[in-house]
Amino acid sequence: MNWDQIEGRWKEFKGNAQSKWGELTGDELDEVEGDREALEGKIQQKYGKSKEEAKKEVDDFIDSL
Repeated sequence: MNWDQIEGRWKEFKGNAQSKWGELTGDELDEVEGDREALEGKIQQKYGKSKEEAKKEVDDFIDSL
């Protein structure tokens, strides 16, 4: 699966994202609207991760779907 597929079906994958990153609220995930960079930014902000760490987590998330 690639990010374009996830972006197009974000409402379906939002629950998966909330399971992985439980500190992100539904409202925050609604704000992301499938935008990968926005998701990475929210992960950085909530979890205090570097840009590279957030990117890796999103890559791992995609691989797990």
